[in-house]
Amino acid sequence: MKHAAAPSPSFIPRFLSVLLLAFAAVAAHADDYLDVNTLLRQGKAAEALTKADAYIAGKPRDPQMRFLRGVILTEQGKQAEAVTAFTQLTQDFPELPEPYNNLAALYASQSQFDKARAALEMAIKLNPSYATAHENLGDVYARLAGQSYGRAQQLETSNTSIAPKLALIRQLFNAPGSATLPAAPADARKPVRR
Repeated sequence: MKHAAAPSPSFIPRFLSVLLLAFAAVAAHADDYLDVNTLLRQGKAAEALTKADAYIAGKPRDPQMRFLRGVILTEQGKQAEAVTAFTQLTQDFPELPEPYNNLAALYASQSQFDKARAALEMAIKLNPSYATAHENLGDVYARLAGQSYGRAQQLETSNTSIAPKLALIRQLFNAPGSATLPAAPADARKPVRR
């Protein structure tokens, strides 16, 4: 069995220079993320998307910038493209729960609650401590319950127990400050939802 040789004195400066280059690369990546986030927060989504696309062209396997790109597409109202971006992320990085959560938010905004539920269940399977996904899944279940109560009321108008349940579900989502599943944050250094 071979053992690693002790580093020569000339190795240490080379090692340090390689380490410094690695830190510089990490800092450059952080600056790129910050630049894209800043542009998005300033309402310059088109510029943010251009910068994100340029970055991804050079680093197509970067999940964080690709996630941020999905966020930008969502902010621009390009839901079909955002769904494609997050779906591709789930295929390329199936271990990340955040793209599933954001995919669920997009599905929910399109009233595709069964798809949203499946995506959130996957996010929770990947990260059982993902509180946002749990909250969003509760919202999806409430929306699904509302659909079921509405259908039951149509089928059996004489059933008086349905109307109060349906009213509670509607009140839940029509209360001031309530919303459907939120989309992803503009700050996406790591793929998370606000």
